[in-house]
Amino acid sequence: MNVRENEKDYKNFESLTFEDFKRLAKNEKLSRYEKIGFPDEYRKGYERAIFDDIKSKLKGLREKSRIVLDIGCGCSELAFMILDLCERNNSKLLLVDSEEMLSMIPTKSFVEKFPGRFPDCSSLFEKYKGNVDVILVYSVIQHVFLESNIFVFIDKACELLRDGGEMLIGDIPNVSKRKRFFSSKSGIQCHQRFTGKNELPKVEFMAIEEKKIDDGVVFGILQRYRNFGFDTYLLPQNEKLPIATRREDILIKKP
Repeated sequence: MNVRENEKDYKNFESLTFEDFKRLAKNEKLSRYEKIGFPDEYRKGYERAIFDDIKSKLKGLREKSRIVLDIGCGCSELAFMILDLCERNNSKLLLVDSEEMLSMIPTKSFVEKFPGRFPDCSSLFEKYKGNVDVILVYSVIQHVFLESNIFVFIDKACELLRDGGEMLIGDIPNVSKRKRFFSSKSGIQCHQRFTGKNELPKVEFMAIEEKKIDDGVVFGILQRYRNFGFDTYLLPQNEKLPIATRREDILIKKP
């Protein structure tokens, strides 16, 4: 683990809102990683590994002539990797994000942009409800959790899936997983390497974690959409990813 464990940074980039991202996108002093809410060391040099991890989990993303939707696509290298893959595969790429973010993504014949906050994009549903093969929601759901109802968000995304379609809700920061990691031998060693001190990381169990996703939220998502007839899977991130020890992914498939 060679990324920082600074608690202040951890809190700051987890608590950004949709309006915050609009402001970041317009700030020319920021890197593309900072514009999407990450310190450079959490994304620079890692986005190829992130992209490969996403591809390994979304079968439809690797296939030809699909309709792919990226909700909260951002403007970093990852968005361009997905764009290039869709172009090679002759797939249609639908992008939802703020106008400020989308303005930094090239306009191409196979790309259709829907500026605004999902699911407040009626034209997307009018054209593509029940017709999308692949949906990617990466490093987004925690920000939805802060501002609105994540189940409404996921419900509406599921409405877009065609039979056999799949959605990856990726890079979910799970505070319960984080606590387990920093209570483990490897987590303590990671903390001590970073701080250079022989101290234990601060971990508080049995405490309310306001505005943070925990095991209860994660397993609630898995159960809710199984009850609706979808298959759901909790997946680990590749260990090469920068903060895989505290994050995980959910795959939702429509049979």
